[in-house]
Amino acid sequence: MEGMAATRGMTGLLLASAVALLLAGCTGMTPGAMAPAGAPNASPTPTRACPQIDGADLPPECVPYDPDNAMAQNERYRDRMEMSAASRAAAEEAVVALRPALEQLRASGEVSPDFVQAALQDAGLDGIEMIGDERGTEFSANGPEGGCIFGVVSDDPLTVEVGGYVMDGGCFTPRGGH
Repeated sequence: MEGMAATRGMTGLLLASAVALLLAGCTGMTPGAMAPAGAPNASPTPTRACPQIDGADLPPECVPYDPDNAMAQNERYRDRMEMSAASRAAAEEAVVALRPALEQLRASGEVSPDFVQAALQDAGLDGIEMIGDERGTEFSANGPEGGCIFGVVSDDPLTVEVGGYVMDGGCFTPRGGH
């Protein structure tokens, strides 16, 4: 019982401290200052982002940013993460077994998602994602020990690659942009 009383006492102390801090914030005084919180401040608060332009002074309400760098960062969601050597080796081994089945589909013209999915499943792959139609299929699947196997099966090109997960997660490269 003594432990419960001590716990209740500590909880009460914490609660009282939190209430005191909240009430102190309602007085309108800023810490270390004697002026009310609504009084004018000597330095304006930035309210918008403005692109940096060489030789141009930005207004004080702007936070500068590099537009080229921002666009490059916006496209990173498509980048692939690194893979361990063991994951890469296992995925490349799976590709060696998978490629002849996909080549047979390409040669026969059976390149729709249904045929490609069956080949990926027959190879023991899971986490399969696809987009396509009777003219071709873009696919991705989890590698046997991590990472991804992805590519395109169509009448002309057959690509099968190994790589890490995309920055947005998963193996399938997202369409469009952010």
